[in-house]
Amino acid sequence: MTTFESSSVLTPADWISGPRQGQWTYAEYATLPDDGQRYEIMDGVLLMAPSPTPSHQTVVKWLTFYLTQCVDLAGLGTVFTAPLDIELAPNRVVQPDVFVLRSENLGMVTPNRVVGAPDLVIEVTSPGTAAYDRLKKLDAYAQAGISEYWIISPEMHTIEVLALYTDRYHSHGIFMDHDTLPSQLLPTLSVTVGQFFV
Repeated sequence: MTTFESSSVLTPADWISGPRQGQWTYAEYATLPDDGQRYEIMDGVLLMAPSPTPSHQTVVKWLTFYLTQCVDLAGLGTVFTAPLDIELAPNRVVQPDVFVLRSENLGMVTPNRVVGAPDLVIEVTSPGTAAYDRLKKLDAYAQAGISEYWIISPEMHTIEVLALYTDRYHSHGIFMDHDTLPSQLLPTLSVTVGQFFV
C-alpha cells in the first residue's frame, strides 16, 4: 500500500481501492477504513488532504473559540470543525476546516455527516491547498448555495470574506490586523482579524 504521510499538497488518492476516479460517491467513501488520513470527494474524484500545520491549527483553534461565543452561546446555531463530512452532493464530500449551521438548519446533521449546505464555511489555506480552496471549492460551495465563504491565509494573516449573490461569490475584501470582518451571517462578530492569529 502506498502512503503519503509527508505530502504537503492535495493528492488524488489513486492508490485507494474502489471506483474509478471520477465515479466516487458518498456511498463508497463511507466504506473507507479509518487510516488517519483526511479525504474529500470533488466531482467524483477521491482526494487526500495534507495534514494541517501548527499555524493552521492555531488559527482553527481561535476561530472556534470566538465563533462559538458568537454562534453557539448566542443561540444562533452551531460551529463545527474538521474532520466532519459534509455531503454537498453524492459526488461532492468535503471537510471544511470550520463551518457554521444556523439553528434552523441543524436538521441537516445526521449521525455520521451533514447533508446539505452549511451557512458559512471557512478554509484555512496552505501552499498545497490554496488553489483548490480558491477554485474548485469556491465553485462547489457556490453551486451548493453556501451563503458565506471565508478564505484564511495563515502566512499573510489575512481573511477574505466572500458572499453569495445569485450563484456567484463576490468578495467583500481581504482583511487584516485591526479590521473587523463584514460578515452578513454574523453581524455581531466584533473580533478583529489579528485576534485569530495570536
